[in-house]
Amino acid sequence: MIQAMSEQQVLQEGFQVLLTHLEPSKLARFWAACNVGGGNYIDLKDKLFAEETTSSLYLQVLDFQSSKNVVK
Repeated sequence: MIQAMSEQQVLQEGFQVLLTHLEPSKLARFWAACNVGGGNYIDLKDKLFAEETTSSLYLQVLDFQSSKNVVK
């Protein structure tokens, strides 16, 4: 017997694919553009930054700024 996925399960799987393939900042912009605001921000934040520390995020910001020639 084949069991169909619920809408929530499909959304969860889609979001997982996006989390895997997009930078957190791009994913946040994508969700904002799609008006995907429901849910718990703390859970989202924990998923987006689970492997990050303040230092690693700071280094990513510096790398991004230098790659885009952003004036500090």
